[in-house]
Amino acid sequence: MCELILASTSTYRAQLLRRLGLPFRQVAPSFEELCDDAPGAEWLVRENTLGKGRSVSRQWPDARVIASDQVAVCEGRLLGKPDSFEAAVAQLQDVAGKRVRFLTGVALLHGDDVRYDLVSCDAWFRRLPRGEIERYVRRDKPLDCAGAFKSESLGIALVARMSLDDPTALMGLPLIRLSDWLRPLSWAMESSHACQTLQR
Repeated sequence: MCELILASTSTYRAQLLRRLGLPFRQVAPSFEELCDDAPGAEWLVRENTLGKGRSVSRQWPDARVIASDQVAVCEGRLLGKPDSFEAAVAQLQDVAGKRVRFLTGVALLHGDDVRYDLVSCDAWFRRLPRGEIERYVRRDKPLDCAGAFKSESLGIALVARMSLDDPTALMGLPLIRLSDWLRPLSWAMESSHACQTLQR
């Protein structure tokens, strides 16, 4: 059976992929993520997703490689990953009462066969006092998350409502689309092989 690789060292994405019960390993992509969203946020997500996947696929040409990337956009501005407590608080204060769109790209690569999809989610953030936002940031520590938002944890209390087709896309890896792609490949869904993380 062809090996399955997750082109990411993210613990969040690995936890999500484990839900499918598939044996896989993690490999760190040798790709420097792009930050310039001048051509558009959707373009940026696609380039980063495919860039990660292709960098691993070149090293493991016989494997099926899963890659993903996510950005958050508010009023046309890209919300990156905050690099500090203060940056996270400021970012969440800025989006209070506004709609934030989360764009998550996912790809499955196997040689020349490349599949890609983009899943979007809209979240309307509550207007909250700074003290509540600070408590959230201290508890969840969302410094490695786009928009300083963890929907799978306390972050869900920051939003008034959401519109989405796949909740796992908001968490970083769209499992509904991945399941569509992987099901015809006859993977052993009941397999419980341990996963490995390879640093390259």
